[in-house]
Amino acid sequence: MADDFSFSIEKNIGTVADGKGGWNLELNLVSWGGRPAKYDLRSWSPDHQKMGKGSTFSKEELIALKDLLNRIEIE
Repeated sequence: MADDFSFSIEKNIGTVADGKGGWNLELNLVSWGGRPAKYDLRSWSPDHQKMGKGSTFSKEELIALKDLLNRIEIE
């Protein structure tokens, strides 16, 4: 089953934070298993062949998250 795992970074939107050893927290549009691309926030190795745990969002979910972040007071 793990052999069927595939992904394709369709578009790099931006880097949120630079990490250790060249790993960066990035927001990308990623297609998982050949499905339509979704917004994806996770750490990636410099060559984008390895990744950390992350979160994937539909367009509607990302809009809702953006609205929520715009409303909160960050201390």
